[in-house]
Amino acid sequence: MAKYKTEQIRNVALLGHGGAGKTTLTEALLYKTGVITRMGRVEDGSTVSDWDAEEHRRGISINLSVIPIEFENTKINLIDAPGYQDFVGEVISALHAAEAGLLVVDAVAGCQVGTELAYDRLRELQKPRIVFVNRMDRENANFANAVQSMRTTLGDEKIVPFQIPIGSADSFKGIVGLIEMKAYLGPEGKEAPIPAEFLADAEAARVALVEAAAEADDELIMKYLEGEELTIDEVRHGLHVGVKNCAITPVYCGTATGGIGLERLMQALRRYVPAPNERSVAGVKGGAEILLNSDVNGPVAGAVFKTIIDRYIGRMNYVRVFSGKIARDAQIANARTGKSVRVANLFSVRGKDLQNLDELVAGDIGVITKLDDVQTGDTMCAPDQLLTVTPPSYPRPLYSVAVAPMTQADSAKMGPSLTSVCEEDPTLRFQTISATKQTVLQGMGEAHVDVAVHRMSQKFGTNVEVAVPKVPYQETITKTASAQYRHKKQT
Repeated sequence: MAKYKTEQIRNVALLGHGGAGKTTLTEALLYKTGVITRMGRVEDGSTVSDWDAEEHRRGISINLSVIPIEFENTKINLIDAPGYQDFVGEVISALHAAEAGLLVVDAVAGCQVGTELAYDRLRELQKPRIVFVNRMDRENANFANAVQSMRTTLGDEKIVPFQIPIGSADSFKGIVGLIEMKAYLGPEGKEAPIPAEFLADAEAARVALVEAAAEADDELIMKYLEGEELTIDEVRHGLHVGVKNCAITPVYCGTATGGIGLERLMQALRRYVPAPNERSVAGVKGGAEILLNSDVNGPVAGAVFKTIIDRYIGRMNYVRVFSGKIARDAQIANARTGKSVRVANLFSVRGKDLQNLDELVAGDIGVITKLDDVQTGDTMCAPDQLLTVTPPSYPRPLYSVAVAPMTQADSAKMGPSLTSVCEEDPTLRFQTISATKQTVLQGMGEAHVDVAVHRMSQKFGTNVEVAVPKVPYQETITKTASAQYRHKKQT
C-alpha cells in the first residue's frame, strides 16, 4: 500500500440497522477497487470484514473491522461496525476513531431502530454523516419513501438527496448526480444524458440541493439571493462546508450486490468526509485540557480503540494516531501507566490480514502487537511528553449470568479467560459475589454474553456452565424462636 499524508486520509464508520448490508457494501467496495477478485458472502462466512468464528456461526457482524481502500490518491479507512445493539461497544469504539459516519439504510425498510440509534450517536458527537440507501434493486425498493422516513423519524429536514435513482427493483439501472446533472449507468458508472422521464424530478431535487449548499456559506447565500447561478465548484464548496458542520446530511443510493452507485459513493467520501486535520479531538496534558489537530509535527498521541488477544499473535492493539507519528522501533509510553516500550511490530490492517508498516502518521489507523498492559482507551505517547486523548464512555452492562468451570482444569483457566474477554470488550464485566460464592459475567444482552462464553471456549480453551445468578439476601432467619401473648379486651 502506498504512503499517504494526513490530508489524503478519510476515516469513516459504517453504521446502521443489523442486516442493512454494511458488510456487503464493504465487500463490494473492496471488489470495486481491485483489492479482491471475488466478492464474499456474509451467509458463507467468506467476507473480509467478518473473519471471527462467532461471526461465521451467527451470520452477523460482532467485531468492528478496519477495511482500508484506495481511491483517487485517497486512503479511505472504512470501520465496519456491528448493527446488532448488543455490540454497541464496538460502535462507540469505531466512532472514536472516525471523523464521520456512513449510515447504510435498506431501500425497502427505510429508517429502522438501529438507524435512529446510530444517527443519534453521531448527532451527540457532532460528527458528519452520509446516508447510503442500499438495495435499490430489491422488490418494493422506494428511494423517496426511505428518505421521507428518515426525515420523519430523525427530525432533521436537512437530509438532502445528492442523487436520485433511475428506476427501482428490477428496473434499477443507474443514478442521476444532481450536482453535475448527469446520469451514471450500470456498475461501470457510464456517463449518459438524464432520461427524459426523470428530468423533471432531477431538476426539482437539484433546486433543494443548491439551496442547501447556499445556506451553508455566507458568500454563497448572498450570491444566490441576488439571483446569480452557483457554479458546480461553488455548490460543492457549500456542500462540503455544510456536511463538515453537520448542517447537511447527504443521501446517496445504489446496490452493493449489483455494484451500481459505488464509484459515486467513494467520490462522496473523498470530497465530503473531513480529513483528520480538519477536526480536533480533546486531550489532557499536565492536567490542562488541549486540542489535538492530527498534526504530523505535533506531540505523539495514539488512542487504542480496540484490543484483540490472539493465542498465536498475542495482544493486538488497534491505534488511531491523533497527533504526531508512531514509527517502528520507536519508544512510546502508555500515558495511564507511564511505562515506556519499544514498538517492535507495527502493521496496517485489513480485516484479519496484517502488513508490515514503517510508520503510522497522524490520522491513520494501524495495529501494534505484543504490548503488555495496554488496554482499550489507553493513549500511546512520547515518554517525555505524556498526554491523554479523552477516551469514549461505554454503557454499563444490562444482563448478567453466573458462570462456573466445568472441570478442575477449567477452574484454573477461568479467571484469566474472563479477564481477556473483558479486556477485548469494554462493555463486558465480571465480578465474584462473595455472598453467593458465584462468579457473574455481565454484558449488554443475552447474545453478547453468549458470544463471550463461546469465545472463552474457542480462544482460551475454557469451558464454563451458565446459570441464573442467585440473589444475595442480606437478612434471613437464623434460629427457631417462640413467644406468648395474652390479649385482654377492655369494655
